[in-house]
Amino acid sequence: MTRNSINQLLIMTDEHTRKVLGCYGNHLVKTPNLDRLAARGTLFTDAYCNVPICVPSRASFATGRYGHQTRHWDNATPYCGTPNSWAHELQGAGISVGSIGKLHYRNESDSVGLDFQQIPMHIVNGVGDVLGCVREPLPKRWKSRNMAEKIGPGETSYTSYDRDISTRAAEWITSQQDETDPWVLFVSMIAPHFPLIAPQEFYDQYAEAGLMPTKARPNPEHPWHAAMRECIVMDNFTPERTRIALASYYALVTFIDSRIGLILDALDDAGLQDRTQVIYVSDHGDQVGERDLWGKSNMFEESVGIPCIIAGPNVPKGKVCRTPVSLVDVAPTVLQTAGIAGTIGDRPGQSLVDMANAEDDLDRVVFAEYQAMGAIAGAFMIRKGRWKYVHYLGMNPELYDLYADPDELNNLGVDPAYSKICLELEQELRQICTPEQVDQHAREDQARIIATHGGQEFIVSKGGFGATPPPGEAVQYGKS
Repeated sequence: MTRNSINQLLIMTDEHTRKVLGCYGNHLVKTPNLDRLAARGTLFTDAYCNVPICVPSRASFATGRYGHQTRHWDNATPYCGTPNSWAHELQGAGISVGSIGKLHYRNESDSVGLDFQQIPMHIVNGVGDVLGCVREPLPKRWKSRNMAEKIGPGETSYTSYDRDISTRAAEWITSQQDETDPWVLFVSMIAPHFPLIAPQEFYDQYAEAGLMPTKARPNPEHPWHAAMRECIVMDNFTPERTRIALASYYALVTFIDSRIGLILDALDDAGLQDRTQVIYVSDHGDQVGERDLWGKSNMFEESVGIPCIIAGPNVPKGKVCRTPVSLVDVAPTVLQTAGIAGTIGDRPGQSLVDMANAEDDLDRVVFAEYQAMGAIAGAFMIRKGRWKYVHYLGMNPELYDLYADPDELNNLGVDPAYSKICLELEQELRQICTPEQVDQHAREDQARIIATHGGQEFIVSKGGFGATPPPGEAVQYGKS
């Protein structure tokens, strides 16, 4: 079998931290379907998104480029079809490629390289979250308090949407069982994204588990995080609400695992497993209550760390790979597997298949950045070997030894004994970008968006809308 005869199934969820997944060592959560996918493929222990917030993260996933390279900064700077995505390259090679579910691009009309989009979710009104562009001064995002209130057992439009997405994906795969030409399908679901409301049968599995975070809010807290906390308001989490919210998050992970199982079963039943490459990732993680934080938008492992599993032809089975990887590695993987690796160009990523088949490269550099809601200054992360270095413009850095301190409890960034390591990692960062220039570009673009949509005072008075609603559901702006 040649590589260009292989089908490709890409599955993405939203806000799934790799720390809540059985095959990543969490013995409390039930994820049998993702666990079996990992057992027949390769699991990457140290996988990351490149921007820990939905819209720019998905742009990096689509283009295989960093956010600053394409000027995708926040949830109001969506992918519009330029630069080319891996889907464009597949289209150009005559390979069938489509999507089912959440894309979070600008709209359904832009030429993004997809032959079809079934029930797509795009940003609100083709505009998105303009409030997130306001960074001087940071506004109060009061709707974030809903995260502590919309919790527990029940159904939401998101769980209904995920059921529809997974059912359609299974049906589409079944329809391909007699096709001989290769295809690529991107299936993107929502769970475990908030609201943290999970179907009763899944919530019941964790209701009495007594789940609680283990990491307290740092004291003192880095000023970047303190400013974020003042902007994204989550001061209404009581211990009981925290317990219910965490049980709901675990339940949503098990719920989405069951929907992924439906898709994988359809692949098996159609006899396509042996000639289909499957990749599972999330667009970013979730803080799951650690340090009194929920959601994403920072460089802690819970937020920026994601699951990454690949299985199929030419992929080692049952392997655990410690080479650090990120979402920009998906594009070269897809293109190489399709037999059109020559179109990879100057993208910064590498093929996951190649890395899975090679010796672990523990010193491979992974990069992430953040210029979105709640960021008082630009944040830039370098992961190399045991070290995670986070550079904040105008502030002291953070430095964590992830081998000795995987919970990131001891910030070495202000310790003079580690100043040389910080300098070396900053030099690694500056080989990728110039933080001052990136921050300037982000603020210029965000200022233009603010001006286009009525100015800062109007935008702040209008408030936010929380999460993007699924297709057919109206959006509601407001401060609460």
